[in-house]
Amino acid sequence: MSADRVFLDTNVLVYAYDASEPVQRARARTLLADLEDAVVSTQVLAEFYVALTRVGGVKPPVAPADAEAAVTSLSELTVVVVDVSMVLAGVRRARQSRLSLWDALIVEASLAANCDRLLTEDLQHGQRFGDLAVENPFRS
Repeated sequence: MSADRVFLDTNVLVYAYDASEPVQRARARTLLADLEDAVVSTQVLAEFYVALTRVGGVKPPVAPADAEAAVTSLSELTVVVVDVSMVLAGVRRARQSRLSLWDALIVEASLAANCDRLLTEDLQHGQRFGDLAVENPFRS
């Protein structure tokens, strides 16, 4: 049986670097080590860099050069490019599903990559978008 294709939302990646959240950090690191077919998007890579380096993001903040190295490493995963057609699809999904545009873009990127699961804490655990299942990996 083949492994699921899993889309990683920004928050899952950020927790792997957040020393102020030790339980989530350990869970995120275990998830990342165990995944065989992980997918991110250009949106996730950009949000990840900002969350690592800005005040109010991870504690302690990551040096910009180290954050760049982390983004470079993540770019070796399958990366969905958020282009104009995906933005328009995201706008439609945001209107239809009452999601924020940012969450709708994550859903659209997950679907475009034929992912089975979307790991995020920003959407409702168990929610489905066609064949895509939303899972909150930090849910107790």
